[in-house]
Amino acid sequence: MKYELTFLTKEEIELKNIKDIIASYKGKVISEEKLGERTLAYTIKKNHTALFFTLQIEIDKKNVLEFKNKLNLNEKILRYLLLVKS
Repeated sequence: MKYELTFLTKEEIELKNIKDIIASYKGKVISEEKLGERTLAYTIKKNHTALFFTLQIEIDKKNVLEFKNKLNLNEKILRYLLLVKS
């Protein structure tokens, strides 16, 4: 299935780490977009700014729950949103 993953992080190296996690679940990145560093409306984990990234990914439906758990455990990801693309 196709998904759109948008996430906030403080370090640009996390983009590579997310891609590695996707590849470990036999998924692939269709496209990526760096939205740049932006000021947050409110502080998240004591951060006032964050880097925003959006990835269009394809990953098997049965691996999505494990993928989301990996994202939840990653302390360098401030927030993420995973949407199903139609």
